Amino acid sequence: MINVEGLTKLYLKDRTKDKRKQTKAPRGIKEITFRVDQGEVFGFLGPNGAGKTTMIRHLMGFIKSDAGFAQIKGFDCWQDSLAVKRLVSYLPGEMNFLEQMSGWEFLNLMSGMHGDRPLYRTRRDALSERLDLNLKQSIRKMSKGMKQKLGIIYALMLDTEVLILDEPTSGLDPLMQKVFIDLLLEEKCRGKTIFISSHMFSEVERTCDRVGIIRDGELAAVEGIQKLRQAQHRTFEIRVADEGQVQLLRDSGLTIVAVNGTGLTIEVQGDLNPLLSGLAQVNVKEFSQKSTELEEAFMHFYEGEGRF
Repeated sequence: MINVEGLTKLYLKDRTKDKRKQTKAPRGIKEITFRVDQGEVFGFLGPNGAGKTTMIRHLMGFIKSDAGFAQIKGFDCWQDSLAVKRLVSYLPGEMNFLEQMSGWEFLNLMSGMHGDRPLYRTRRDALSERLDLNLKQSIRKMSKGMKQKLGIIYALMLDTEVLILDEPTSGLDPLMQKVFIDLLLEEKCRGKTIFISSHMFSEVERTCDRVGIIRDGELAAVEGIQKLRQAQHRTFEIRVADEGQVQLLRDSGLTIVAVNGTGLTIEVQGDLNPLLSGLAQVNVKEFSQKSTELEEAFMHFYEGEGRF
């Protein structure tokens, strides 16, 4: 459904604000190639500035590449951008609304621009109820999270074949993040093709079939979600009975990143059995797991050899 071949778009950016030392560094994306099958959910991952939004702008036909091409359902995203937009619902990372309108008026305007089918109104009402958003409220008075809900309703109510979502849960509270994930899983079950840029590991883990990892504008890897799970680094805070037991854990081969008295910070990648075997030798007084954001997990990938 989505086909990207050798896509390149380079910008020149000043390395420093000191005009005497100013040099130009290329930014953007370089020779990106991947495919997304019909009905697949594809995550596009990387830290801020890696090129995720530039990639999405090419898919939406907003900018022209220097080389290569992007296609959706056989249509060139630049040359056939109108045809592509009929197939795609897009949720941008930063949304600008007509703030003098209410949510209701905004969605009615968008519905009219897309043919005002009865299905749109049915889906609009169902989605606003699921996301607990009062559409009669003025957009000007909406919080960031409420505006994000409004954007999600707009993207999903059109019932298009392809969804392109840039940081879709930005600004949502944990409860609404879960509701959004449930909605996305429902769209997946209906056979929608979904391209999602995200930093939220729970979002990616529960919804995506494969992920593409972008690093400094280049596609570093495309992997299945199972391999991504195995690659995620988990960090545990552990306190044991005495410093002798700290030494036992030091000698066990575990990756200990910090020690503070009888407290240790242990990092685990993949299999937890070595950690459990090590802890079976000591008297554990405290045990907790630190949550690891997706971007932090991938920094290990970036700083290492560039592979899992």
